[in-house]
Amino acid sequence: MRMSEAWASLFRIAIGLYWLYFASQKWQGVGWMRDLIASTARVNPIPGLHELLVSVVVPSWLPFALAQSIGETVVAILLILGLATRWAGILGLLLAANLALTVAFGAEDGFRWLYYLAVLANAQVIVSGPGPFALARFGWVPAFLR
Repeated sequence: MRMSEAWASLFRIAIGLYWLYFASQKWQGVGWMRDLIASTARVNPIPGLHELLVSVVVPSWLPFALAQSIGETVVAILLILGLATRWAGILGLLLAANLALTVAFGAEDGFRWLYYLAVLANAQVIVSGPGPFALARFGWVPAFLR
């Protein structure tokens, strides 16, 4: 097998490890996210989104923090295993867009691009699919996970 054929699988697994790293930071608790959510909501420059973050997300930060944590964990597991890859890529794209439109504005200008890069990386997973090394390639895997 040539490297060009395996690239989609290697890239998918790398993006899955990316999400696993960020998800694992929340497994021992999400309390640290409260101040982060509040501070990034204050500096968010996007009209409408700024008001939504300040008036809805900040007062009820816990469900949003838990949803982000669960979403990151699900995306990580599915991408690493190669199951429901395109759906996991779509969820990853939505999570990355969320971070790019919220948390990125609280980061230093030099690091902000990392959040934007995550959006592009998840879009690439959607386009390229699972690649040859994925559990979805086995016939015993249910169709909704392929």
